[in-house]
Amino acid sequence: MARIGHTYEDLAVGDTASISRTVTPDDLIVFAHVSGNLNPLHLPATRAGDTASGQNPAPSMWLASLFSAVLGNLLPGPGTLYETQNLRFRARAHVGDVLTITVRVAEKRPPDIIVLRTEVLRGTEVLLDGTAEVQPPATHIVLEDGVLPELILQRHRHVGRLLAACASLPPLATAVVVPEEENALRGALAGARDNLIRPILLGNAAKIAAVAKACGLSLDGIAIEDMPSHDAAAARAVEMVHQGSAAAIMKGHLHTDELLRHVVKSQGGLRTTRRISHVFVMDAPSLPDLLLVTDAAINIAPALEDKIDITQNAIDLAQALGIAQPRVGILAAVETVNPKMQSTIDAASLSKMAERGQIRGGIVDGPLAMDNAISLSAARTKGLTSLVAGRADVLVVPNLEAGNILAKELTYAAQAEGAGIVLGAKVPVLLTSRADDEGSRLFSCAVAVLYSHWQTSGHSAVMPEPLKEAAQ
Repeated sequence: MARIGHTYEDLAVGDTASISRTVTPDDLIVFAHVSGNLNPLHLPATRAGDTASGQNPAPSMWLASLFSAVLGNLLPGPGTLYETQNLRFRARAHVGDVLTITVRVAEKRPPDIIVLRTEVLRGTEVLLDGTAEVQPPATHIVLEDGVLPELILQRHRHVGRLLAACASLPPLATAVVVPEEENALRGALAGARDNLIRPILLGNAAKIAAVAKACGLSLDGIAIEDMPSHDAAAARAVEMVHQGSAAAIMKGHLHTDELLRHVVKSQGGLRTTRRISHVFVMDAPSLPDLLLVTDAAINIAPALEDKIDITQNAIDLAQALGIAQPRVGILAAVETVNPKMQSTIDAASLSKMAERGQIRGGIVDGPLAMDNAISLSAARTKGLTSLVAGRADVLVVPNLEAGNILAKELTYAAQAEGAGIVLGAKVPVLLTSRADDEGSRLFSCAVAVLYSHWQTSGHSAVMPEPLKEAAQ
């Protein structure tokens, strides 16, 4: 809808315009960036994992800036220039408050000044009032509806939500294999600090102690078992699971195959009837919901029978993370079945198997190309009628190369925070990358804790998001 600026002659005393605005955590963060006001009183979160609180008062000058939205868009409208504004702050606005911002023409002052009464209300309570003097446009300036460049905040709200869900759960006894490098050791100790895991460090005790000393990390109260080699440490981790002294395994500074060789042994390993597979849990600021990507780390070129377990493992994890009926998109290069493309045949087979109950707990559809798996507009453009297209929670990739590229693109191009976990074994295996920072390792700890809780209790510890639950 086009907006037209009102000239001095158009306006009359008593003319009024209003808008409504809900205070969000993002408002406070954007204002801090734009203004440079970093007063922690006004910031909704101080570190990754914190969640916004309604106790955070909105900055007073952010509140005052809302008048310009009415003046510049509605009354007098496009072309208006501020002359003066006086303000009286009467009460604080907080995250979650619904505000009404109103301006009313109080006086016309020749030759071209309009005086307006300005108010911000929460219900009937006046939070801010004052008087503005503006110069209206000299001509009828038309403002066509346009789209500003999109603003995306690099925040990982789902990470915070999952970490918060772990607060009531006991720490997970975790065998940490070869934490002989700074990131690996920091991640394990951070998990202990946040009461997510109870780490048992398996590796060269002298190297672990040297890394801790060099980084200023305390090992007080942390169990350490001295191991002669990486292979021995991996074998010991599996043994601890069988003994009941560990309920999860975390990869440290060693190659994935060195660890998984012991996990997948037919004799003495941790295999179940399921094929072992890996899932990346991605929290990307540009996406509204968590996105699970599988398999990007273990199964190089999975056959259809492998993809059955890969899909089921991912559905189970999604349910553990609070997604009651996950939507699973089976990816291919195209969204139609092509006999010359095995990935499309596999996708169609998996979809039909889910319809027949051979895959349980989720809604499965495919083949879907990447765009119409996560974009509703792309799905509609292609004319797809699907409960999954445009809103997939889980993406099952055709092979490891595609999955690995997709996960790393989300991490480095979309600024996603990612957790990595191996499923299908007797216990979750935290398969973090050697390049992962502390935040990513904490995220992986939280995912493992929530999955382990789901395995033992049969229900998720994650509360559904109210808005998403209502939409469904």
